[in-house]
Amino acid sequence: MTRIDDVARLAGVSTATVSRALRGLPTVSEATRQRVLAAAEELRYTVSPSASRLAGGKTGTVAVIVPRITRWFFGTVVEGAEEVLHEAGYDMLLYHLGGREQTRQRLLRTANLRKRVDAVMLVATPMQTADFGTINEIALPGVTVSSGTVVPGWPGVRIDDVHAARTATEHLLSLGHRRIAHISGDPSDELAFTTHLDRRRGYLDALTAAGITPDPRLDVDAQFTVAGGGRATEELLERGAPPTAIFAACDEMAMGAIAVLRQAGLSVPGDVSVIGIDDHDLSGVVGLSTVAQPAAEQGRLAATMLLDPLCRNAPPVEVPEPVILPTRLVVRESTGPPREE
Repeated sequence: MTRIDDVARLAGVSTATVSRALRGLPTVSEATRQRVLAAAEELRYTVSPSASRLAGGKTGTVAVIVPRITRWFFGTVVEGAEEVLHEAGYDMLLYHLGGREQTRQRLLRTANLRKRVDAVMLVATPMQTADFGTINEIALPGVTVSSGTVVPGWPGVRIDDVHAARTATEHLLSLGHRRIAHISGDPSDELAFTTHLDRRRGYLDALTAAGITPDPRLDVDAQFTVAGGGRATEELLERGAPPTAIFAACDEMAMGAIAVLRQAGLSVPGDVSVIGIDDHDLSGVVGLSTVAQPAAEQGRLAATMLLDPLCRNAPPVEVPEPVILPTRLVVRESTGPPREE
């Protein structure tokens, strides 16, 4: 097997120069680069991405930090990111916070993170202002996905959650619904997510624009899970006359809502229409209307953003504004006009 030192001997340069030349770094003259490329071609030498990075003091690994790996959105983002990183020859080190703030703080404050990875991807993990100093100390390239926090020096990718929620609510309004309930995220969550706040704002904006005074009895907090959506719907039904429609802040909550409504003897959409946000893999199976967001594409794009400074072995020259990907309304069987009185 041909080794890098074989190429170095044939080209008459050091192994470090061979490495720099084959990586396309600007510190090598064009004449030397051509000599190295000719030697590598003659010896049929193929660069090992991992070996090249290790020789340059790199780990060849990217840290991806997620609040909960079992949720559809987080898992789909991770899958999309891993696809791009794998193609570029990078490994992925997954950190699962388990929804615990203490775990997040410990991870950001450990020196091991800098020793183990070359870059960091934060998926829906809010940052506090007090964290920015720690992030600067880590001194690694980073990117945020679906985060309500803008980390100084890091690019980001997300959707417009306010717009997505407004689109879902406006769909129900266009069908003639006026008693529209909203089930959303638990504000007591340790990690202090902001997604549910943005989606509630979109819901309220749509109602207000339609001349409807929001009814707090139709707004219930719950976790972003099937069980959470079920519990929120049970609470809605216990509060009296059911709404004619429910906007759930995610598809998993919407699926839980549909299950509870049917258990209560109510038809969907005959008695109550239901819509969510995501376009979960099972949404088409259960006929759920939703506002689709490109979860996998967010992961792929975020990984691509990270690869730029990694491949250039330098921080980005200019950090762009967060990239906001479009969403789209997908109408299925779970929404329809309200039953006539």
